Amino acid sequence: MIVSPPLPRRSFLAKAALGVAAAQLSSIVPAFAQSAGTGGSRRLEPLKNIDAGSLSIGYYEAGPADGAPVILLHGWPYDIHMFVDIAPQLAAAGFRVIVPYLRGYGSTRFLSAHTPRNGQQSVVAVDIIALMDALKIKSATVAGCDWGARTACIMAALWPERVKALVSVSGYLIGSQQAGKNPLPPAAELQWWYQYYFATERGRAGYEKNRHDFAKLIWQLASPKWNFDAATFERSAVAFENPDHVAITVHNYRWRLGLADGEARYQALEDRLAKAPVIGVPTITLEGDANGAPHPEPSTYAKKFSGTYEHRLVSGGIGHNLPQEAPEAFAKAVLDVARG
Repeated sequence: MIVSPPLPRRSFLAKAALGVAAAQLSSIVPAFAQSAGTGGSRRLEPLKNIDAGSLSIGYYEAGPADGAPVILLHGWPYDIHMFVDIAPQLAAAGFRVIVPYLRGYGSTRFLSAHTPRNGQQSVVAVDIIALMDALKIKSATVAGCDWGARTACIMAALWPERVKALVSVSGYLIGSQQAGKNPLPPAAELQWWYQYYFATERGRAGYEKNRHDFAKLIWQLASPKWNFDAATFERSAVAFENPDHVAITVHNYRWRLGLADGEARYQALEDRLAKAPVIGVPTITLEGDANGAPHPEPSTYAKKFSGTYEHRLVSGGIGHNLPQEAPEAFAKAVLDVARG
């Protein structure tokens, strides 16, 4: 089920309550069943490709061409099939749904062999803004999980005129290299074991050699109660065969720790993000009650959203990959915030 704690002055449910004070708002809605992962044969097809910025971006599109745009962003180590049960629901509701492969995944490719295989946080958001430009989308509801949630938050913070509304799993995920230097309690550091593994050459080589089994292990640790089947995993694992996947992944985590440089042309964006800018667009944040991946407590980021805001806890053994484990809850959040 979803538990929506009372967040005074900015809750979507306040509108539905017809004047009931937001301070009194607290509700529990019917439970959403966890996806059993038995639909691995379903695919988001056919795919399209479009040149955008430094990439040829592979993406899935559904829904009417004149529908209100919704962009769904996946994370690591996942792919567009994180939204395999969500995209059809949103398309059926009349939205134009765009689900792109991030750089280093699936059919997305660099246009030049000379472009740095850069995974720093701002550049992924720049990619999606470029995609919107290429598709002539002025503004969209943007929703994501993991890297996708971070990217969506960055877009909302830096280009609020391009983001109509936001759905972010695990809340406010904007970081900085300076913040990455701060040590965490031992138990929290343990959850980041793969980040330190990637900091070594052994880790890069290990991920290159074992990316399939590595990704599967992350799925199991991050979502300990999600009983996904082999077909469901294999459907996504194909996306990790992208020739730039390892380089992008390793650079992302090394950059976070200050062990790899970003590109100078994005430094001004990173400087703005390092100040942890407040996000003003209408937002719903989500969290699963069995998330095994590192994630902040909702109370630590609630004040980072200054517009209409609501947090929802999705219970029932829902782990890190919330869109795929609880697609009804994620789709409802997108519909609520997009129509709000």
